[in-house]
Amino acid sequence: MSSDANPTQTEARTVAAARVPHLRRVLSLWDLFLYGIVSVTPSAPITVFGLALVKSRGHAVDTILIAMVAMLLTAVSYGRMAAVYPSAGSAYAYVGRGLNPHLGFLAGWAMLLDYLVIPTICAIFAALTIQRAVTGVPYVVWVGVFAGTITFLNLWGIRATARTNQVLIAVMGTVLVAFIVLAVRYLFRASGWTGLFSTLPFYNPQTFDFGALRTATAFAALTYGGFDAVTTLAEDAKNPRRDVLLATVLVCLFTGIFGGLLVYLGQLVWPDYHTFANIETAFYDLSRRVGGSLLFQGMVGILVVAMFGSALTGQVGVARLLFGMGRDNVLPRKVFAYLSPKRNNPTYSILIVGMITFVGSLFINFELAAEMLNFGMFLAFMGVNLAAIRQFYFVPGRGRLLRDAVVPALGFLFCLGIWWSLATPAKIAGGIWFALGLIYNVVQTRGWRKAPPMIDFTDL
Repeated sequence: MSSDANPTQTEARTVAAARVPHLRRVLSLWDLFLYGIVSVTPSAPITVFGLALVKSRGHAVDTILIAMVAMLLTAVSYGRMAAVYPSAGSAYAYVGRGLNPHLGFLAGWAMLLDYLVIPTICAIFAALTIQRAVTGVPYVVWVGVFAGTITFLNLWGIRATARTNQVLIAVMGTVLVAFIVLAVRYLFRASGWTGLFSTLPFYNPQTFDFGALRTATAFAALTYGGFDAVTTLAEDAKNPRRDVLLATVLVCLFTGIFGGLLVYLGQLVWPDYHTFANIETAFYDLSRRVGGSLLFQGMVGILVVAMFGSALTGQVGVARLLFGMGRDNVLPRKVFAYLSPKRNNPTYSILIVGMITFVGSLFINFELAAEMLNFGMFLAFMGVNLAAIRQFYFVPGRGRLLRDAVVPALGFLFCLGIWWSLATPAKIAGGIWFALGLIYNVVQTRGWRKAPPMIDFTDL
């Protein structure tokens, strides 16, 4: 009898596992790295350059580098949790399994706000930019074209997204490398080799102020927003236990080093930051100074390309988050856990996000959308850092103090400081969203009397 029972039980488990929808593991470390870079965008420091320079009183390079170290702490927590739970869902999966299923739902709900807003922000910015360049076409048309294009590419499959990422990186990289080369040439012609090296961007005793640097660093940390999108592809990765951690850390390192170089050269090219015509678009002035109108136009163009890439990766990230929550039956499973038999991607989730992007771009202004993004992003970051502490330090009982407690604790505190400094409108809008998620969770679990269903991903 017993000899017959074991094969039967094994067969039953195999059949049950087969019924659980799976994403195919097709992405390499290089694919994950490119995906993360496009999500963060190599041009991210350009958008914060002017304001970070003013806020830090001329020490924007320091803000980028300090923020890099701080965000690396959170990146390590994300990567280590992805190695333990290599599944779609990111913060939702990590907090739900590392802390509590109900807290996991709330972390996923917060991150859902983040990812829903990213494509909307990109669509708004891109549509406004293109509308100014191509007059006579209504804003709603450009929003529709933008949202429709990213939705079509993501419906085509994750491989198409990966290939598109490579093209986007090539376009952005060409213009940014051109800026670096032309900036070096400009400085060399002006002052020789000595013009390329200066300690003033790192420390100017006449203007240095620690309080101002701290405030500016919190602002500059937004440059790294989106690196966690890599972990939403843990179930698409060939080797998630190794590659997701490496990819998240490498994305942060690249963003900090490459961004720091851009900002460093920018400060040397234009040392008097009080004379920019428009501080929010200060990098355009730098581009015109070192490369003329051609580089200026190219820099404007790559920002549109960057918005496209960020929206593309943001949409696929939230679709996979919805897939993870739908597969766990936290959201309606028939809709959100559906995978296309042909493309093996969450078709319905992608279409829903595409519609939200289009409608949201028509009714939400850019400033509010950006503030709502910060609310969800850093709330999810805090949850993952706390989950990492419990997962690696307290639960096994053999945790190491520095690696398993101090590192994620520092990541949590830094994210808490940024979240706490958000503007009141962001806290109100984000608080409403969070309250709706809390209510939904209470109803769905009958007043927390039952835990949200959580699927075991060990064998996925």
